[in-house]
Amino acid sequence: MKYPLVVFDWDGTLLDSAGAIVRAIQAACRDLELPVPDDARARHVIGLGLADAMRHAVPDLPVERYQAMVDRYRFHYLASDHELTLFAGVPEMLRRLRDDGHMLAIATGKSRLGLDRALDHSGLRPLFQGSRCADECHSKPHPQMLEELMLEFGVAQAEMVMIGDTSHDLGMARNAGVDALGVTYGAHPHDHLLEYSPVACLHSVAELDRWLLQHG
Repeated sequence: MKYPLVVFDWDGTLLDSAGAIVRAIQAACRDLELPVPDDARARHVIGLGLADAMRHAVPDLPVERYQAMVDRYRFHYLASDHELTLFAGVPEMLRRLRDDGHMLAIATGKSRLGLDRALDHSGLRPLFQGSRCADECHSKPHPQMLEELMLEFGVAQAEMVMIGDTSHDLGMARNAGVDALGVTYGAHPHDHLLEYSPVACLHSVAELDRWLLQHG
């Protein structure tokens, strides 16, 4: 087994939520009469901690309005998050990895409250043995989440792989000195992910599962 510890991003990697995040960011901007970012700019911030995401999505946002922006974003996202679904094949892939002896963890830009809500709604909580969230660590691409997971699980850099759909995920892996897999069905495009030198870029959950079966 090359990677005893397999770490997943959540939004855009396991959960098909990128579109909902973009719409919530744009709706929050409209509520506050702020410039509304286009889809590409809003998608680029997916994976960051919420405050960093708002700062990048609306670069002219005054500091004193950050909390209002975060509050309106949460209002719009939570109004429909119960309708979001996992990408096809995700539960089966995770169960196979667990049954094959891999340890599974999450490193996400969500808050702890947000991840707990998502894990309970999806039914995936029993499959994961560890997680780190953006309100507990530095936001991606800082390596803190992965460094703490390595310590918690007692694995070396070469024994972990980080799987994500954004450059923030792959940059975090690079900064932590661990291998990364990019998935192109989430927030960031294939060519952008390749700039961060992932071990591979996979175009579906089925491709990801086959790669992990053969190489993981």
